[in-house]
Amino acid sequence: MAKEYSRTQRIGDQMQRELAQLIRREVKDPRVGLVTITAVDVSRDVGHAKVFITVMGQDNAEDIAQSIKVLNSAAGFLRMQLAREMKLRSVPQLHFHYDESVVRGAHLSALIERAVAEDGQHEPTPKQDGPEE
Repeated sequence: MAKEYSRTQRIGDQMQRELAQLIRREVKDPRVGLVTITAVDVSRDVGHAKVFITVMGQDNAEDIAQSIKVLNSAAGFLRMQLAREMKLRSVPQLHFHYDESVVRGAHLSALIERAVAEDGQHEPTPKQDGPEE
């Protein structure tokens, strides 16, 4: 029977918590902004980790790309800090990526709301049935 919660998932969850604290405490670059770590996917060999982030208040693609660039340049420092916090034989290399699921979710919600509004405008009037004889 397969494990419900694998080692890489546990490592990813712990890294997510630790990285959120480290970025808030240690990364002082104003280009980063308010970063939220949405997920951490750790490779099976625990050699690499994709860190998915969103940046609050930055909808501009250039600002988001700048935040990703700064975090990727600080990845070595953050990895070293993670090694101090986590008890792992080796800490994965960090690769930061923008999580577009929030943007896609908002877009889908807007599409659904628009479709419901249009459907409400075109809803036929219910016909009144008389008593059947």
